[in-house]
Amino acid sequence: MKKIVLTGGGTAGHVTPNLALLPFLKEDGWEVIYIGSEKGIERTLIEAEGIPYYSIPTGKLRRYLSKDNFSDMLRVIQGIAEAKKQIKEIKPDLVFSKGGFVAVPVVLAAKANGVPVIIHESDITPGLANKIAMPWAKVICTTFPETLQHISKKKGVHTGSPIRKELFEGKKEKGLEKCGFDGTKPILLMMGGSLGAVKLNQCLRAELPQLLQKFDIIHLCGKGNLAKDLLHQKGYKQFEYVSAGLADLFAATDFIVSRAGSNSICEFLALKKPHLLIPLSKNASRGDQILNAASFAKQGFARVLPEEEMTAKSLLENINTLYENRAKYVQKMEKSGLSDGTQGILAQIRKF
Repeated sequence: MKKIVLTGGGTAGHVTPNLALLPFLKEDGWEVIYIGSEKGIERTLIEAEGIPYYSIPTGKLRRYLSKDNFSDMLRVIQGIAEAKKQIKEIKPDLVFSKGGFVAVPVVLAAKANGVPVIIHESDITPGLANKIAMPWAKVICTTFPETLQHISKKKGVHTGSPIRKELFEGKKEKGLEKCGFDGTKPILLMMGGSLGAVKLNQCLRAELPQLLQKFDIIHLCGKGNLAKDLLHQKGYKQFEYVSAGLADLFAATDFIVSRAGSNSICEFLALKKPHLLIPLSKNASRGDQILNAASFAKQGFARVLPEEEMTAKSLLENINTLYENRAKYVQKMEKSGLSDGTQGILAQIRKF
């Protein structure tokens, strides 16, 4: 049986595409092993799938001066050494990397052990971790066609983003039951990523009285961000994070407000859910979400509200405008022909 090592972590966005590939890899007869960080979210998500999990030390790679750069670099070096041992022990035929800082030591270890590597880049411009790892890859798959101009023509392949099969199998009735909604109002889903989004949470909650007159609301607010005084608010259901049952929530949802992480917005596109995107500002990121959102807005898939312009009032106005024009966005998404990139990536994996 051929072996494949999957890697990627730090946020759910670096893990969920790997989860999308799992059932197909098993069908193809691959033995799957995962290498991730010691305490990252990937550990919880992968171990829940019963996949053997190896952990390595990892540190954040920064483009700016920080007192933590030295200690984190030592952890990266430790991670490379540990990953080399693990790759040598596992003897995989292939490594598939979804990015994030934990993936860099694994890719370098694979190269040192003569194991071919496939990388998937989610954003329009490659992040620092993937920039470091890309020279050692055989193939670089991309979510956006625009990304191909930033990588080697010999390696780049536009595949799209893998979408978890179960997301297409959600049941609206189960989603309504999970939230305690009766289905008489349209449902807004607000999600700020696996780590939450403080400003989004605050602005949404500031306008709850107005919004609840018209909508029922599902709020994925991030770990530690539950508002205890709103736990029993009718029409408003909070979750820190949802893995099992997310497909049912999507099925019950009429439209979405979210950050602009590429994996999430590709899921919205595949499910044909109208969405308002509030990308992370350049002050809080390298600007990748701004580019992702601009691409989707240009194609007519989404409405965009820059975080710098967001207030409770402007959020309310944009939510109402999105809902009023939801049919226009659905029509654009349906005409695009874009959906699931899983098979494109599997086609590359099957070459090894």
